[in-house]
Amino acid sequence: MRSIITYPNPILRIKVPEVGRVDDDLKKNINEVTEMLLKSSETAAGLAATQVGFKQRFFGLKVDKKKQVEIFINPQIVQTFGQKVYPMIVFDNGKQENFLEGCLSFPNLFGTVKRYLKIEIKWDEIKNSKLINKKKLLEGFEAIVFQHEQEHLDGIVFVDHIKEDKGDLYLFEGEKKKAVDVNEVLKP
Repeated sequence: MRSIITYPNPILRIKVPEVGRVDDDLKKNINEVTEMLLKSSETAAGLAATQVGFKQRFFGLKVDKKKQVEIFINPQIVQTFGQKVYPMIVFDNGKQENFLEGCLSFPNLFGTVKRYLKIEIKWDEIKNSKLINKKKLLEGFEAIVFQHEQEHLDGIVFVDHIKEDKGDLYLFEGEKKKAVDVNEVLKP
């Protein structure tokens, strides 16, 4: 089984082409991404094909209490609702804090990323060895993860947004959190 590719590997900057047909190679690669995502850390929510070295336009998202993976082939955002915002976590006591986005290709780095909290998406799914188009609305955490993984397929990584929006980036070492300069992380 492959391993997850980490930055600055150049494949993370490739825009991959759409999947045009279902073949054994695609099915094998989908199975590998699914297995890798299920075996990844508890906090991992998604994995793009490019993150394991496949130049195919698909990714997987953990669903059903993170015990299953849904595959999105040729994913697209059809419509966004509202403005991009820094997502917040709201606790039962009403306290709020910034949601920190992370990435398996940037181990132990987490930061603030502006995202749409509601999106309409479309993608292809395999049915009887054919690609069938699907469509639905995503909100909250699912919408955030979808945007993150879709961007991987276009060669965009979450730290690009942190740099552009002047967000915060942190390195976590155990329980310790240290602010990191995004420009240092993105150095070639």
